[in-house]
Amino acid sequence: MALGTAPAPYELRFDSGRSCLDLVATNHPVERLDSVARLRAWLTGAGLVPAEALLHGAGPQWLAAFHELRTHIGQVVRGEIEGRPLATAAALDRVNALAAAPPPAPCAVRAADGTLVRVLRGEPGCAALVAAVARDAVDLLTDPVARALLRQCEGDNCPIVYLDTSRGRRRRWCSSEVCGNRERVARHRRRAALARP
Repeated sequence: MALGTAPAPYELRFDSGRSCLDLVATNHPVERLDSVARLRAWLTGAGLVPAEALLHGAGPQWLAAFHELRTHIGQVVRGEIEGRPLATAAALDRVNALAAAPPPAPCAVRAADGTLVRVLRGEPGCAALVAAVARDAVDLLTDPVARALLRQCEGDNCPIVYLDTSRGRRRRWCSSEVCGNRERVARHRRRAALARP
């Protein structure tokens, strides 16, 4: 990085396979949900609200609610991967409690071209959106097939968890472009260093 230039902002990622896992990934390598605007972008990118949703009530309390949910989902998911599910009982209780609120109600409407599109009935509140992500976590954790696809990224110092839906279930990294590329560059440098006299 050149002197006097700001580091590139970290983009929001939606490559883990589930919205609940995408939420957990928002605090690596730095906090990505650091403003209400970023939370709005995440909600839209995750497909929870349409881009034109106003979300009038969105504020710091929404950020706090999603940060809390992220912490609890992360604890439960990592407990499952590491084979220590009983150590995460309190976090699981909280995820279940947050999932109990009614999620946003969808409805089908005709678009200008006559096709049916999914929209939300009314403007969703924070509790409804948190419930939608918490329910996604409950669905993931209670589905033995999906739960068996949970993987921890093999990248150096990368805690991101994703669903391995690749052919042969041999995916190693959260992202081939991010962690996979870092690994390939490091491997190349090691080979080059060994080849030098």
